[in-house]
Amino acid sequence: MPTASNTTYTPVKTSSAPMEQATIGRSLVIKGEISGAESLFVDGRIEGTVNIPEHRVTVGRNGVVTADVNAREVVIMGKVHGNIICSDRLDIRSEGAVTGDVVVQRISVEDGAILKGSVQVQAADQKQKQPQQQSKPAEVSKPSTSEAPKAAAASAGA
Repeated sequence: MPTASNTTYTPVKTSSAPMEQATIGRSLVIKGEISGAESLFVDGRIEGTVNIPEHRVTVGRNGVVTADVNAREVVIMGKVHGNIICSDRLDIRSEGAVTGDVVVQRISVEDGAILKGSVQVQAADQKQKQPQQQSKPAEVSKPSTSEAPKAAAASAGA
């Protein structure tokens, strides 16, 4: 029995460390640039830019983000108005809505989710090169606007 209880405690410690994340509560409104080196959970309102390139950004059911988002992984259960760049995965849940262009390596859109804009899925090799080119905010906007017509033309031809 003592061995079983020791085994039980080990996973609890392991699972609590990756769960560290900053939280923007339901009543908070932030206007400006958000950047950081930890995961972010947004249940409030953000206007501006969100730059968390190495971690996850989660927009909760009450979250409203009017911003360009750059993250390794993005999970959307609320509303996002802006372009999204993911180095790994974008997950739009059934109650989520995205209005903007998306550049991602992997994407999941559940039934009932809303996605308005262009979607560009890139291979892992291309994504490794792209963040270096887009390290400055001014450069992030230029590729997004030039990629949008290509993505629109590709979807129009499909």
